[in-house]
Amino acid sequence: MLRARPEALVLLGALLTGPLDSVGGQDSLSLPWEVQRYDGWFNNLRHHQRGAAGFRLQRLVSANYADGVYQALGEPLLPNPRRLSNAAMQGAAGQASRRNRTVLGVFFGYHVLSDLVSVERPGCPAEFLNIRIPPGDPVFDPDHRGDVVLPFQRSHWDPETGQSPSNPRDLTNEVTGWLDGSAIYGSSHSWSDALRNFSGGQLASGPDPAFPRDAQNPLLMWIAPDPATGQRGSQGLYAFGAERGNRDPFLQALGLLWFRYHNLCAQKLASEHPHWGDEELFQHARKRVIATYQNIALYEWLPSFLQKTPPEYKGYNPFQDPSISPEFLAASEQFFSTMVPPGVYMRNASCHFQKVSNKDFVSFPALRVCNSYWIRENPNVNSVHAVNHVLLGMASQISELEDRIVVEDLRDYWPGPGKFSRTDYVASSIQRGRDMGLPSYNQALLALGLKTPKNWSDLNPNVESQVLEATAALYNQDLSRLEMLPGGLLESHGDPGPLFTAIVLDQFVRLRDGDRYWFENTRNGLFSKEEIAEIRNTTLRDVLIAVTGVDSNALQPNVFVWHEGAPCPQPKQLTDKDLPHCVPMTELDYFEGSGPGFGITIVALCFLPLVSLLISWVVAHFRGQERKKLQKKGNESIKKESAEDGVSAMEWPGPREKSYPITIQLLPERRLQVLDHRLSVLRTIQLQPPQQVNLILSSNHGSQALLLKIPKEYDLVLLFNNEEERSTFVQYLQDFCVHWDLGLHVSEMGEKELFRKAVTKQQREQILEMFFRHLFAQVLDIDQADAGTVSPDSSQKVREALTCELSRAEFAESLGLKPQDKFVESMFSLADKDGNGYLSFREFLDILVVFMKGTPEDKSRLMFTMYDLDENGFLSKDEFFTMMRSFLDIYKDCLTKVQLAEVVESMFRESGFQDKEELTWEDFHFMLRDHDSELRFTQLCVRGGGGDIKDVFKQNTSCRVSFITRTPHERSCPSVPGLPASEAPELGGPGLKKRFGKKVVMSPPRLYTEALQERMQRGFLAQKMKQYKRFVENYRRHIVCVTIFSAICAGLFAERAYYYAFASPPSGIAQTTFVGIILSRGTAASVSFMFSYILLTMCRNLITFLRETFLNRYVPFDAAVDFHRWIAMAAVVLAILHSAGHVVNVYIFSVSPLSLLACIFPNVFINDGSQLPQKFYWWFFQTVPGMTGVLLLLVLAIMYVFASHHFRRRSFRGFWLTHHLYILLYILLIIHGSYALIQTPRFHIFFLVPALIYGGDKLVSLSRKKVEISVIKAELLPSGVTHLRFQRPQGFEYKSGQWVRIACLALGTTEYHPFTLTSAPHEDTLSLHIRAVGPWTTRLREIYSPPAGDSSARYPKLYLDGPFGEGHQEWHKFEVSVLVGGGIGVTPFASILKDLVFKSSLGRQMLCKKIYFIWVTRTQKQFEWLADIIREVEENDHQDLVSVHIYITQLAEKFDLRTTMLYICERHFQKVLNRSLFTGLRSITHFGRPPFKPFFNSLQEVHPQVRKIGVFSCGPPGMTKNVEKACQLINQEDRAHFIHHYENF
Repeated sequence: MLRARPEALVLLGALLTGPLDSVGGQDSLSLPWEVQRYDGWFNNLRHHQRGAAGFRLQRLVSANYADGVYQALGEPLLPNPRRLSNAAMQGAAGQASRRNRTVLGVFFGYHVLSDLVSVERPGCPAEFLNIRIPPGDPVFDPDHRGDVVLPFQRSHWDPETGQSPSNPRDLTNEVTGWLDGSAIYGSSHSWSDALRNFSGGQLASGPDPAFPRDAQNPLLMWIAPDPATGQRGSQGLYAFGAERGNRDPFLQALGLLWFRYHNLCAQKLASEHPHWGDEELFQHARKRVIATYQNIALYEWLPSFLQKTPPEYKGYNPFQDPSISPEFLAASEQFFSTMVPPGVYMRNASCHFQKVSNKDFVSFPALRVCNSYWIRENPNVNSVHAVNHVLLGMASQISELEDRIVVEDLRDYWPGPGKFSRTDYVASSIQRGRDMGLPSYNQALLALGLKTPKNWSDLNPNVESQVLEATAALYNQDLSRLEMLPGGLLESHGDPGPLFTAIVLDQFVRLRDGDRYWFENTRNGLFSKEEIAEIRNTTLRDVLIAVTGVDSNALQPNVFVWHEGAPCPQPKQLTDKDLPHCVPMTELDYFEGSGPGFGITIVALCFLPLVSLLISWVVAHFRGQERKKLQKKGNESIKKESAEDGVSAMEWPGPREKSYPITIQLLPERRLQVLDHRLSVLRTIQLQPPQQVNLILSSNHGSQALLLKIPKEYDLVLLFNNEEERSTFVQYLQDFCVHWDLGLHVSEMGEKELFRKAVTKQQREQILEMFFRHLFAQVLDIDQADAGTVSPDSSQKVREALTCELSRAEFAESLGLKPQDKFVESMFSLADKDGNGYLSFREFLDILVVFMKGTPEDKSRLMFTMYDLDENGFLSKDEFFTMMRSFLDIYKDCLTKVQLAEVVESMFRESGFQDKEELTWEDFHFMLRDHDSELRFTQLCVRGGGGDIKDVFKQNTSCRVSFITRTPHERSCPSVPGLPASEAPELGGPGLKKRFGKKVVMSPPRLYTEALQERMQRGFLAQKMKQYKRFVENYRRHIVCVTIFSAICAGLFAERAYYYAFASPPSGIAQTTFVGIILSRGTAASVSFMFSYILLTMCRNLITFLRETFLNRYVPFDAAVDFHRWIAMAAVVLAILHSAGHVVNVYIFSVSPLSLLACIFPNVFINDGSQLPQKFYWWFFQTVPGMTGVLLLLVLAIMYVFASHHFRRRSFRGFWLTHHLYILLYILLIIHGSYALIQTPRFHIFFLVPALIYGGDKLVSLSRKKVEISVIKAELLPSGVTHLRFQRPQGFEYKSGQWVRIACLALGTTEYHPFTLTSAPHEDTLSLHIRAVGPWTTRLREIYSPPAGDSSARYPKLYLDGPFGEGHQEWHKFEVSVLVGGGIGVTPFASILKDLVFKSSLGRQMLCKKIYFIWVTRTQKQFEWLADIIREVEENDHQDLVSVHIYITQLAEKFDLRTTMLYICERHFQKVLNRSLFTGLRSITHFGRPPFKPFFNSLQEVHPQVRKIGVFSCGPPGMTKNVEKACQLINQEDRAHFIHHYENF
């Protein structure tokens, strides 16, 4: 067999290991040996990973888990760790080692252990084997709480293990498993680089060359807090190769020793080889230090520890597995713990043992171990000399006896994990053994071929019997359950027991023989035989002397053992009593001090919508002010009519009421007029010559009040700013009285008495109420009780009420009219028989009786007399004209004088009186012959009848209902008792008739040839089921779409919730915050989907295109805006839940230890032992997801509040601007989800496709928006309507009923507003009718005011976006369509009507056979432009396709005299001229509001074969809701199905 040359092995190793050093690569090429890797890889060329950092521990004995796989054994099968610690390891300190082992050997053993193995780092996901403290424990539960639990987190394990009983869980070694100086140089190349100085081959030092750098962030040094002081941070902790090298000053001193020894070697090499570079110096020094370390550990320290010498080295064995075993870790670490003393001496080279001071400057003989863990800047060890003193002191101090006892410094005061500053080292070691699945004591003995004890007493004869009995009791006397750790300690006395000795010796021999880089291996090319011999002769004493510079006589030859006669014996064996007390355990509250701030933060986040609401209120207020300014500007002419001779004052209305500003005018004809701040007339007072004006002035309180007594009316009480202003008014009034021959009496009294004497408006109203009560009581013969009971004490008030008289203003107010109306003037003149200008109780009673109980003849005679102005017994045409004019006063001059004259002439002509200039009463009554019933029901509608009296005298009248006949000869006409003959159905009459009466008795005299469908009476449940079926039928497309969308959202929520609850990669987050993570991640997925696909609802161009495809049969594209709102509301609810989930998460994360957070967020947190988690504000405001989340809540609050219906109506611009925050919203959403705190970004999965579609749709709109369009014509119509006619862009195709968005840059804004086109598709231009209801539309009306010239170029240009589709364009898809327009909502129907007539005139085939257009308006003058369109439709509608019904709502619906006469005139005009008196159209005009349900019912009668009727409404929400309600009620029946499409404005 060929023998491999060393050079070949070196070359092979170099090829396998790759580049050795990125910094000193060129130097490394000149090295004659293969440099050992820092991470332990490729030491064994057959098994590259053996001994590498992160490699699993290799068991000597099979795992002992509860399930055989990974679940640790515990209570009740095994005893409580703390109870076991108290029973077996408790004892007094102060017993010296039987072998005189030194403390230096103990802590050198810990240093060697840190070089070989580290399993303290917690595993992920976090698993806990917490230690339950027995109640009343004197150290951990002195208050007998009974709930103290010391946290214990299981160590990091190899994820490839723990899968089955044949592959149980194995822990991983975080450092290299070789004696390679990793405690000095680190276990990775990067760690080593962080320790190096890269100059002279030395390790980097701090300000003091004898000390390394402080621990820094790049280093993964463990920086646990000081359990004695609570001090934290890296200050005072040094950068070592061992992660926990700063645990105590004693381990720290050994780290400093080897740091200084390396630099000493490097300096020596540099002086010997000045031509060497840094890398050569460093690697030569490192090689020598590691070799020295190996030699001391194996050939000096191990024999002193085990009292056994390792077998002779026979060379490298590549087949030997040197992997660290968990049994070795437990045996060595646990045995070391029994030898640790409670304190450590410090001495100098002259054998002087120094005193040590604590923080209170009290001196003690030694450093107390329990108060030295993780200490920063120890004043006793703050210099190189102090470190030397510690090393020398440990070399002279004898350790504790090697037995079962562990001093309290470890057993009760070991540095604690988490929020506890202390823990039990022994109990933690026992839990660590269970975590590692260590075998039982007997199993370990058998596996290693050792003798097993037969009973408890066989363990160790030197152990007290009571200790064995207590231990046996904890294990239920079952020796087979005894664990390896307590068993190994119990068997030890003076030396490690057979079990621990065998385990430790086996481990070190395997480490030596299986290490290719062992210093004695002559085949690795590291050292020559001479160098090996030199290294073998080097001891730790030599290293100490070289580093500290002490005399060789100051140290014994073997510093690990002190023998009699050795220099510097210790003063005494230390006990607890010689040292300061250990600082007791403290429990840290991570959330301490954060509660108020956390609460305030949550409240502040909850108040974001309120802040947004406040901002919106301010904006709405200013927009309202702007609107008022515009209205004020439009009414400037009215405001300029301020009276020049008016006097300003404040009127006092009465007690407990606020005064208000008024203006008093003294007008000709002895009239005094009171105006409000808007200059509207509040009151007119007529002063008659016989009357004397009584004026009462106040004589105190600044003499500012004035009382003007008004006979037969309420008084006028005025308040002035000062006496001078009052004097001016008095003088003004005196001059007025002198001029009009009016007497004036002036008197004075106190202000309080003046107010008491005044008859206020309140008092006058009470008098008038009593007046009307008794008036109607007499007229209607109702009981006195119904008129209001009167107490005897108020008889004076009754007499006062019955003797009072009404002024013309009060009479007009009682009729709901204005005093200046002709009807009021005529009626008042007729009733005022004594001509005194007031109506007495009797005069009013006489006129009221006629209207309430009179016959039609009496009422017609009354009207005749009222308007017989010259009282000659005849009614001339002029007087008849005046009468009609007075009726129209309530309708605000709806007819011109010419139109009214035409009405009068036609009525005379129809009655055969065309040749008469005057009418007798008989002639007048003959003209009303067909309307006796209307006159019979006519009354005088009087206000102020009192609370319950209204219902008593109210007649059985109701609104009129229209019914549509099926044919001229077959009608559905409900009969009503008392219905006039003129309203009975007539053959050949018009199809729309009026009916009166609240109770409609259905006794239809119908002539049907087909059988009627039998109506079965269903039960309540059957009715509800039928309604449900009809609802589903009506909204099946909506239901399906919402269900699918909701199912997707619910599925996404469920998938994420399930994933993080049960299927996510193990990180421990579900166990940490189960509810919070499920809620936050589930809602995040749903919200991501919703906020992504909500964009599709705003793709107007795409929706307009798709609604013309077959998809419209399955997707309700018309409901896109409603769906947008629904998604938005659902998304904001889920966003709130998402925020609530994160609030829970933030709280839990704020109280979770760093070890747990490092598992959950490995990219954010590093578990460096500091334990303190981040505060809540860090999560909210110092992380990208937190800050973006807060900003998202703010943006959503602004967008949602400003998008509310209430605010949109008040400031569309505010809504338009804030809704453009959606760009910021999506940017924040992308950033929020991209930080990947918990999961990889997923938002793009949902967002990408909708964003591309939406972007394409916006590009289409933007391509149109940039084209300026010239306005051809602008016209200002009544009721604030602006008519714009503008050019039709090339290629602009649209359908009737569609809408566009326009912008006008002349208004200084680019906001777009939606309006429906009123032009028809066949027209060459486009037109809009825009009502001025807000600032934008008002300003638009202003800038399009008619220019002085005729040039259209002066009109500002528009930007156009559209057209966009909506439900109204579906009108042609139904055989019968009903169009309902209210107010400006008639605009889409203008286009539809023109389109319909145009298509019918061309003879096109259409599915639509009949359209009913219902126009609801306060007055036809509001939208006369529509009347012109309807007139055009009527002229061109030769096929009777359109039936128009106009409802005028301004008229009172009651049958008072005025409405009755107007109704008579309208019917006369329809009959004679076949057109409406008010609109001039053939369309039928109705007074009142349309009764939709009866109307729809009659449609089913007229069109029995039509199964689906389209209803399209546009107008105020109240009207569309009524239409929707009527459709729903009709759709509950088994008849025609009404499909409603609506738009609100």
